[in-house]
Amino acid sequence: QVQLVESGGGLVQPGGSLRLACVGHGFDFSSYAMRWYRRAPGKEREFVARISPNGDFIDYGDSLKGRFIISRDNVMDTLYLQMNNLKPDDTAVYYCKVDGYPQWGQGTQVTVSS
Repeated sequence: QVQLVESGGGLVQPGGSLRLACVGHGFDFSSYAMRWYRRAPGKEREFVARISPNGDFIDYGDSLKGRFIISRDNVMDTLYLQMNNLKPDDTAVYYCKVDGYPQWGQGTQVTVSS
């Protein structure tokens, strides 16, 4: 059974950084593209970033490129999202997703506030 477990969220001041992680279970992690999404309060779910199975293709949401970095460790079955220069508008629950499966993780809350 596919299971995705996100971690690394928290409260950070504007301009700060966080690194999110997502561990995948129940599927061959290294064979699937992975994505990050986020949902801010009162808003639709937003695409954040996508990475190909071996990491050679990466894509970001329009407003996020340059501040966020997606990466993966296929030995540890872990997806990462390095978030820099965080802004209050980045406040959201962040979710990871594996292409080809419907499951979502529980998400990790990121709050950017002074």
